[in-house]
Amino acid sequence: MMNDIDMSGPWVTEDEEEILLDAFRNGWYGEKAYYYCEKFEYEFAKYHDRKHGLMTPNCTTALHLLLAGLNISNGDDVIVPECTWVGSTACITYQHANTIFADIDLKHWCLTAESIEKAITPNTKAVIVVDLYGNMPEWKNILELGEKYGITIIEDAAEAVGSVYNGIRAGKFGKASVFSFHRTKTITTGEGGMLLLDDDELYERCKFLRDHGRQPGDYFNTEITFKYMPFNIQAALGYSQLCRIDELVEKKRSILKQYKKNLEDIEDLYLNLEPKDVINGAWCTSLVFGESHDITREKAMDEMAKGGFPSRPFFYPLSSLPAYPGREKEGRKNNPISYDVSSRGINLPSAMNINNAQIDAISEHIRRFIRKK
Repeated sequence: MMNDIDMSGPWVTEDEEEILLDAFRNGWYGEKAYYYCEKFEYEFAKYHDRKHGLMTPNCTTALHLLLAGLNISNGDDVIVPECTWVGSTACITYQHANTIFADIDLKHWCLTAESIEKAITPNTKAVIVVDLYGNMPEWKNILELGEKYGITIIEDAAEAVGSVYNGIRAGKFGKASVFSFHRTKTITTGEGGMLLLDDDELYERCKFLRDHGRQPGDYFNTEITFKYMPFNIQAALGYSQLCRIDELVEKKRSILKQYKKNLEDIEDLYLNLEPKDVINGAWCTSLVFGESHDITREKAMDEMAKGGFPSRPFFYPLSSLPAYPGREKEGRKNNPISYDVSSRGINLPSAMNINNAQIDAISEHIRRFIRKK
């Protein structure tokens, strides 16, 4: 059965094929060479009520471009959630700045104003706030904290296309925001990312840094910078998917809803949170087993495999990884919720091609191994 159910993957149709074919046939010369790049940037920014968009090869490069544009470098501290994918934090190391881990919330799995404030140092320049698995933090409190301390707030909305907090779409919060279009994401370009911002000066700086330190159409390089340019066919796929955004988000939300419906009668199980002020885009349905079930992440994944179903671990605490040597003792002490939630959490199959019968089968298997315990 594992071969029949995919963990993740996109939904593409003939609508995408038509636009991709146009880019393939006609998007190489003159003004058409970056036509879909510019169209996707404009429309994606507009959809999120941002002034500017810059497409990049992936979300990690979008974050790196932003930190470079903000002049974050040696000696600067950047606060990040303890639990997220390393793509949210690698950019800090690229800039030779210091990565400061802060704890997540027990319910929505994102940073809180309180956890951020505890992690602030005299050298803190920015906070990267991640909308984990489509969940949304209490943005009002976080933005107020940023103003109080004069710290730049950045939104990592890589996993949150379609999520909404208090009527505002994910991607509108903070100084700037970033998105991912990896093949596993709700909107895909295979690989790809987007930087959204409203600040004209920062936009121009990031645009300059994106293409070898030159102005558009100019071959006179004034700085050694990056080569983080997108390409037309990649952007054409992104634009064509954006045209179907409501349909794609609704599919992701329907997957989460079906899992919740099937498991709602079991106490002490926690799936992606959706309080009254949040619409969850539900990029990936995640499940945290309450302590009463005595089921660890490893045990749950082993049981899923026995039933022939794929699963993935909840993001590991970053300070526990070899990529951040010597940080685990401090992480366990300062960020106990992150270590606790991660140890009891898994990701459930959430590919766009999953159907209700498959979700029902997965849910029933989860019920069985909970009872067996």
